[in-house]
Amino acid sequence: MKISVVIPAFNEIDTISEIIKRVKDVNIADEIVIVDDGSTDGTREYLRGIDGNEAIRIILHESNQGKGSAVLTGVQNASGDLIIIQDADLEYDPRDYPALLVPIFEGLSDVVYGSRFLGGPRRPVMFWHMVANKILTFLTNILYDTILTDMETGYKVFRREVILDLKINAKRFDFEPEFTAKILKRKVRIFEVPIRFNPRDYDEGKKIGLRDAFDAIWTLVKYRVVD
Repeated sequence: MKISVVIPAFNEIDTISEIIKRVKDVNIADEIVIVDDGSTDGTREYLRGIDGNEAIRIILHESNQGKGSAVLTGVQNASGDLIIIQDADLEYDPRDYPALLVPIFEGLSDVVYGSRFLGGPRRPVMFWHMVANKILTFLTNILYDTILTDMETGYKVFRREVILDLKINAKRFDFEPEFTAKILKRKVRIFEVPIRFNPRDYDEGKKIGLRDAFDAIWTLVKYRVVD
């Protein structure tokens, strides 16, 4: 199966070249689709310079639309049978790709979540951010009768056909709860595997905030009762 890695990027000039290198080093991706979401720090110019090199495709949003929009643009333009969502900020390690792909290759699932809370190595910072993630996952489990450990994970791998007929409205970080809610309602098989996690804090450029937690709650509740 052809594998596409989709990388949404917004103002990641300090990390974009390194994450591309790490994805290449794993030697699993058949194509890398990078969506620049209106960067103003030089990321956009850097990406223009590598467009077309070594199966790299660059798509430019004219203005910042949000992570969810960038992910959807990348997925819509990807040609792979399997899609791996990869953040550009080095929090997630592409060396976990083989483990993330195993459940799909073995026929155990159609979607795989990389869980930060299943015992993989991680940098111990941002306690309250972890608490918020666990609360959102707990709410997901209650509303959708499941036992996920990390709904908000940025590492999601799925067969392309899983998302093609989903109508995703998310523009920002509400992509995670909306995607999760809709695939759970459709009884799509999800598998979780432990991953490495090296979180950055707000001084290092982390973008998700308190508003996004409330948006996630609303999204989970809304899609429990509507399609």
